[in-house]
Amino acid sequence: MNVLNKRIKELFDSGANVMEYFRNLNNSNENSIEAIKISYDLQASTYIQEYKNNPEFNAKYTGAIASILEGLGTHESILEAGVGEATTLANVIEKLNIKPKRSCGLDISWSRIKYARKFAESKGMSPEWLFTGDLFRIPLADNSIDIVYTSHSIEPNGGREEEALRELYRVSSRYLVLLEPAYELASDEAKARMEHHGYVRGLKQTAEKLGYKIKEYRLFDYIINPLNPTGLIVIEKEASAKAANTRYACPITGGSLEKESDCYYAAESLLAYPIVGGIPCLLPENAILTSAFKSNIKL
Repeated sequence: MNVLNKRIKELFDSGANVMEYFRNLNNSNENSIEAIKISYDLQASTYIQEYKNNPEFNAKYTGAIASILEGLGTHESILEAGVGEATTLANVIEKLNIKPKRSCGLDISWSRIKYARKFAESKGMSPEWLFTGDLFRIPLADNSIDIVYTSHSIEPNGGREEEALRELYRVSSRYLVLLEPAYELASDEAKARMEHHGYVRGLKQTAEKLGYKIKEYRLFDYIINPLNPTGLIVIEKEASAKAANTRYACPITGGSLEKESDCYYAAESLLAYPIVGGIPCLLPENAILTSAFKSNIKL
C-alpha cells in the first residue's frame, strides 16, 4: 500500500469524508471517478450493516420500488446500476410477484460486489450477473436490459448528469427509473449540503433536454435523510427501441465479450477482462492487451 493509500485508509478509519479529501486535494467541486471508487471500496460491508440496523426502512423502500417496477409491466431483465452490496436489488427482486429471468447489478467497487454476491445468495438470488463496471461506460450492449434503475448511485457525479443519463438510457430497452437526490425539490439547507458534496442536480431538466419521455416525477415515498431527499423519475424509452439479449460488451469499443476460463475476451480489440474471485472485472482500466490470446504458440 503506497503512502497516499495508507493516508486515505487512515482518514476513512477516523470518520473523515474521503471524497471531500480528494476534492480539496484536486481543488475541485466535483468528485473524480477515482475518488468515488476508492471511497466506495473502503465502505464495503457498511451497507449490509445499515440494512441489518434498519430492516424496516429497507423493507418499505424496496417494497415501493418493487411496486413501481411491477406497474411498468412484465420484464425479463433488470439492472441496478450502482448496486453496492445488493441490499436494494436482492430485496426488490424478492418482493416482485414475477421474477425477471436476469437480475443484474454493476458497481465500480470490486469489494462491494464481493459482499453483494454473498448477500444476493442469502436472499435466494443468483449472483451470476453481478459485476464491476463504470456507470459512464457500462459493459453491456445497447437495449439489453428491459428496466434499468439507480438508487443514489448517480448521486456523487455532479456535473456529469447528461453523460450518466445517456449511458443508462442506451442500455435500457423499455424504462429507466431514477431514485436520486431531488435537488430542485429540496430545502435550502439540503441544497447547500448537496452543493458541498458535489451531488447531481437537474436530472429532470437534463432528461427533458435530451428529449426523453418522462412518465413520472415526484418525491419518493420513503426518504431516510431529509437533507438528501430522494426524487423519483421514470423515463419511458422510445417505442422504436428493440430489446436485445442481455450480453456483456467491451466498455472501450462496445464489441462483444466472450467468456473464457479466466476472463472475458473481446476478439475485435484483442482485449481481455479478468475474472477475479468469480467476479467479472469490466471497468475500462481492467482491460489487458492480449494479442496472442488465441494463438497456438509452439516453441
